[in-house]
Amino acid sequence: MHRKKYPGTDPGRKTTGIIVVIAFHLIVLWALITGTARKGLELIKKPMEAAVIQEVIIPPPPPPPPPPPKEIVKAPPKVEAPPPPFVPPPEVAPPPSNAPAIQSVQTPPTAPAVIAPPVAPAPPAPPAPPARINAAAACQIVAPQMPRQAIREGTTGTVVASAVIRGGKVTDIQLSGPRVFHSAIRDAMSQYTCNATEGQAVTQEFVFKLE
Repeated sequence: MHRKKYPGTDPGRKTTGIIVVIAFHLIVLWALITGTARKGLELIKKPMEAAVIQEVIIPPPPPPPPPPPKEIVKAPPKVEAPPPPFVPPPEVAPPPSNAPAIQSVQTPPTAPAVIAPPVAPAPPAPPAPPARINAAAACQIVAPQMPRQAIREGTTGTVVASAVIRGGKVTDIQLSGPRVFHSAIRDAMSQYTCNATEGQAVTQEFVFKLE
């Protein structure tokens, strides 16, 4: 009954299937050797996307509030009973004695000797200022020029200059006399070249006349 319903297989079709299977295996083997299958897999393979999921950290709940401080109830201070009042004992008069009374005599304390402080030595006297010398004897002097104002006004007179030599130059110039000549004298004395002791005081007299 089965043979009638399902006829037998064709031998030619079975041979064709075996040839197809062998050819498929040969193609697969050739593809593995030449790398064609690998390229096909790379084309077929879809790009994979990696998504980084950030972990959400839930902060812990806040700590519960501290309990309210307990009220400290102070105990009332103990009231101590006051001590009984002091009652002095009755005074007992001593019996009279016939012994002579002894009186104590206190001697006044002697005053300590006063030691006078030592006398401080007198400070040394300041050194005497060096004697003034004529500036012409210690310096190469430069003659001052007659001011034009003095020529116009016809002013003449004598000016006395006092100064100090420091570093081979004339410093601390002080002048006495007609002021019209002071500027010319200062300009001239500032050009002096001196060879004298440091701090040597000098003086010089300038006479201005109209010829």
